[in-house]
Amino acid sequence: MIILPAIDLHQGQCVRLFRGDYDTAQVVARDVLETARHFQEQGARWLHMVDLDGAKDGKPKNSQLIFDVVDHTDLQVEVGGGIRDMETVAHYLDRGVGRVILGSAALRDPGFVKAAVDRYGKRIAVGIDALDGKVAAEGWLQQSQVDYVDFAKEMESLGVRYLICTDIHQDGTMNGPNLTMLDRLNQAVNCHIIASGGVASLLDIVSIYDLGLYGAIAGKSLYTGALDLRTAIIACHKISGKWAAGDLPEDELDLYFLKSDLIPAVIQDDDTDEVLMLAYMNREAFRRTLKTGYTWFYSRSRKTLWNKGETSGHVQKVVSIFSDCDDDTLLLRVKQTGPACHTGSHSCFFHKLRGEDSPKGE
Repeated sequence: MIILPAIDLHQGQCVRLFRGDYDTAQVVARDVLETARHFQEQGARWLHMVDLDGAKDGKPKNSQLIFDVVDHTDLQVEVGGGIRDMETVAHYLDRGVGRVILGSAALRDPGFVKAAVDRYGKRIAVGIDALDGKVAAEGWLQQSQVDYVDFAKEMESLGVRYLICTDIHQDGTMNGPNLTMLDRLNQAVNCHIIASGGVASLLDIVSIYDLGLYGAIAGKSLYTGALDLRTAIIACHKISGKWAAGDLPEDELDLYFLKSDLIPAVIQDDDTDEVLMLAYMNREAFRRTLKTGYTWFYSRSRKTLWNKGETSGHVQKVVSIFSDCDDDTLLLRVKQTGPACHTGSHSCFFHKLRGEDSPKGE
């Protein structure tokens, strides 16, 4: 499970509201970028940012502050508030935001959600903000008669993979999340559920983890000091056991699969620097590679995982793993046993097209 610290933006400042009431806005930090950097130093990899003015007015109002965080930290940022059309979706995602959250627009126009998911896939999330079990919209200023579970099921049917669920009664109260509401939602859909509203203590974090949720957003509790972010993140890793297994935390895996369910992996001989092959990994193949120390890939033709050298004995022991500047391609340096190519060549790249030099395995 991941912890997402929250920054809510109102009139250019970092604020917190009580139960979504704009009249209760309280400035909780002086500098947005400095606050984001502090969260990163505490171990956060994702940041939840909401343009409160944008949510009320239906268009971005604080996007430059969001872009400052994207450009000057290593955090992956998810953004909500005022995202009502494809132009605004592109406005954020094309500038490096990791994920956008559709709220009022999703309730009003499911067709827009479908189009956004078709274009951007997992980078589209939907926010389900509920009051007494009914979905609220327009910056929580309006309440519909749509049941939050029915709405979640509809969003799942459109291909949405991430749902951010907030009980407005709990938001900003530090009284704990609505676990009953969250559990009902998690049992009803197969989406990744991120809990929001009322998270105030390590006990809340453990309770959310016990429900099997994907993540939890913490805001006011971090600013008041009631919850220590570093401690919460370490607790999540310990109870999930992911570090012990040699795996990356789920939120770090997310970085490499934002654009596609498959990521290309370039395999390089650690002894000779020769490029041996190109294959593809999905999340499970990447997990198994990290856990076992030997390469696993996903076969696009057979649509199944395969372990390099499982039948031939020509295994690849991983020495190091790098990602490129866009985090959408991997480079693995390996100790290769025998030939890497099924033809018997040491490298798969032996068809010379141009130039005088040829790969060492030719």
